[in-house]
Amino acid sequence: MFLLLFVATIFVSQHQITIIKEMAGVEAGKEEEATAVRITGKSHVKPGKLIGRKECQLVTFDLPYLAFYYNQKLLFYKKDGCGEFEDKVEKLKEGLRVVLEEFYQLGGKLGKDDDEVLRVDYDDDMDGVEVVEAVAEGITVDELTGDDGTSSFKELIPFNGVLNLEGLHRPLLSIQLTKLKDGIAMGCAFNHAVLDGTSTWHFMSSWAQICNGTSSSVVVPPFLDRTKARNTRVKLDLSPVVSCNGDDATKQGPPAPQMREKLFRFSEAAVDKIKSRANSTPPPSDGSKPFSTFQSLAVHIWRHVSQARNLKPEDYTVFTVFADCRKRVDPPMPDSYFGNLIQAIFTATAAGLLLENPPSFGALVIQKAIESHDAKAIDERNKAWEAAPKIFQFKDAGVNCVAVGSSPRFKVYEVDFGWGKPVGVRSGSNNRFDGMVYLYQGKSGGRSIDVEITMEAQAMEKLEKDKEFLMEV
Repeated sequence: MFLLLFVATIFVSQHQITIIKEMAGVEAGKEEEATAVRITGKSHVKPGKLIGRKECQLVTFDLPYLAFYYNQKLLFYKKDGCGEFEDKVEKLKEGLRVVLEEFYQLGGKLGKDDDEVLRVDYDDDMDGVEVVEAVAEGITVDELTGDDGTSSFKELIPFNGVLNLEGLHRPLLSIQLTKLKDGIAMGCAFNHAVLDGTSTWHFMSSWAQICNGTSSSVVVPPFLDRTKARNTRVKLDLSPVVSCNGDDATKQGPPAPQMREKLFRFSEAAVDKIKSRANSTPPPSDGSKPFSTFQSLAVHIWRHVSQARNLKPEDYTVFTVFADCRKRVDPPMPDSYFGNLIQAIFTATAAGLLLENPPSFGALVIQKAIESHDAKAIDERNKAWEAAPKIFQFKDAGVNCVAVGSSPRFKVYEVDFGWGKPVGVRSGSNNRFDGMVYLYQGKSGGRSIDVEITMEAQAMEKLEKDKEFLMEV
């Protein structure tokens, strides 16, 4: 009898286990379904008035970025009492129609003239800006505010892995509006051959002002004549870009090292301390100025990334910053200049010199590179590129590089469409490589700065444990 009861107990237990496994599988399926992003609609938005045929030549500042990917930004907002998701979508579309009356180039396509020179074409019969609507009611805003990676929000931003060159047949701007469990996510993909960060956030703030009722039209219209900054007509051979991206998938070689992305948040107090350290050693008496917040934070990142990479003293390391040239060119261009008016500034030193000397050494290297990049240097760089045009690729960033894009000066947390400021602002998975850094205004306000870094996984593991880098010492 005992044996029968024992066997029966085992049988019941196994049966229960089977049921539990089946239930777990169902629950896992439900959970996966709940966190999935489901596209519910797609439409296009045009300017609210007829614009006519417009053509704008791309210039030397724009063309090198054709082999970069669409520039992706993600803003997420908490749910409020200002209407349902569908109401918000309609409000955003209405505001978009108004803002595109001035920023109409974003509703166009890339094109070529008779001499094969690239330009932005706009016509009233073009589709306009793509707007995708989606639902992900299993995802909360808090899940998107974590500091690790971009995989959690990859499906919330359109045009993953899409080259800027594809703007010849794709929209120059695609926006995905996703309904979350407790909020809304706005994923934007901008064609980086058409505009830089300054123009991106000029557009975003103008759009937000119209939606939140601050203004009924664009307060500061974009300055659309790129040829005022540079008017050299450059014909590009695009075949290397097409063949390179077409063949990579079939090439056999060693697997690429695993990359990781992480967001590091530096408080106002930490930023001030970093700046104070950089300026604690007086610079040489050669007229050098005190180091700025950017120069101080830049050398802090450069030094600790180099340390995490275990570079040898004789290894060279390159620092690159994509600098705004609106006030550097001659004549200067207005802040409202629409397009790319940035240039990569490169400088390098041996890892031993960078790490063995105080922070002021590297800060001075960066400062000199930035300050020497004046109108003459910009003009010389442009002439050299125009004589032998080359489409930039990530490998051109330099050996053991730290490359800084975006800027904490962009008021990303002021982009309020009428339902509050964003809870978070992040970059997407495009245009990330070993050493790429994005700087943002800190969520905590003041002089705080958020730093997004992409590195090889092994080096990232060391960096995130580096208490000096984290300013925990």
